Amino acid sequence: MIKRSIPLLGAALLAAAAPSAMAQDKVFFLLPNATTIRFESRDAPLFIEALKKRAPQAKVTVQNAQGDPTRQQRLVEDAIAQGAKVIVYTSADANLSAGSLAAAAAAKVPVVLYDHDAVGGKAEAYVVFDSLAVGKAQGQRAAELIGRMAKPVVKLARIKGQQGEYGTGQFEAGQNEFIKPLIASGKVKVVCEQYTENWDPVKAQSFAEDCLTRNKGDVDVFLGMNDGTTGGAVAALIGQGYKPGQKLVTGGQDANVEALRYIAQGWQDNSVMKDLKIEATHAADVVASILAGKGVPRTLVNGKVNNKFMDIPTMFLPVGNITAANLGDVVKAGVWTWAQICQGAEKTPVCQASAK
Repeated sequence: MIKRSIPLLGAALLAAAAPSAMAQDKVFFLLPNATTIRFESRDAPLFIEALKKRAPQAKVTVQNAQGDPTRQQRLVEDAIAQGAKVIVYTSADANLSAGSLAAAAAAKVPVVLYDHDAVGGKAEAYVVFDSLAVGKAQGQRAAELIGRMAKPVVKLARIKGQQGEYGTGQFEAGQNEFIKPLIASGKVKVVCEQYTENWDPVKAQSFAEDCLTRNKGDVDVFLGMNDGTTGGAVAALIGQGYKPGQKLVTGGQDANVEALRYIAQGWQDNSVMKDLKIEATHAADVVASILAGKGVPRTLVNGKVNNKFMDIPTMFLPVGNITAANLGDVVKAGVWTWAQICQGAEKTPVCQASAK
């Protein structure tokens, strides 16, 4: 696993190929934070592995902004100074990325956006899962579960993502297609809602704890936008002495192993699976093509995202909802093993069934 404490300047943390006599193309993979653990533990290693196969001469340096957009701009400037050929950029704050994009454009260093958008500057391409489809999957699942509840009015707490991000806006829009009609009909009452700075699970937990306290426990559903925000809700419920299933937690995303374990245990209902290997591989395809002087592969582009500067050629990737009923799909996809998912949850029905 990549260490979370990553110095601003210094040697490369990870290399896609061992040093050799041949010239190396320097690629910098700049991560947004350490609170969304997938970026360090899965995205970066998967990207390095994929790029090594496609561009053996490339050397990848991975650095983390630790949630600080000012630090991230310094990382961009440092990458340029070190001779970066391509920067793969996952913004720490999409709305504060213009300076980073401007610095790269001035130096004629191509930028490939990865998973997060970046507002106000040039980028060659954007590789992302279909964020609106993610929000729709979350909203549809929540609406189905709420529809099964016998209560005349269901009390809902919404734990949103980083305010101002393209993804957060799309997740909310997708969820709203299913949640707003329930609100309008009176079936759902939103008792708490809040954006989560840097997608920080600790902040999500604090919000959920406060919501439970202010409503004297009268909250039926926590609807998040990723496994960090739903995990924060679960942690709040555990901390306040609730049992699995007493409160509904839904709206997960990323299929983190901890979230899948919560699903097996009954704490969390679902997580939208995004096969990070596909995302990392698409990003590697784009970077390898740029390094080879061929630009962005148009055959991979299936849409565009406007970032208030330009329409960025975008690769929207497919998603799928994971619940206890199809938890095995994650194993079939090679994302996690049953042993990893069921660690500490061996006695749950789904894990016992998987052992047969």
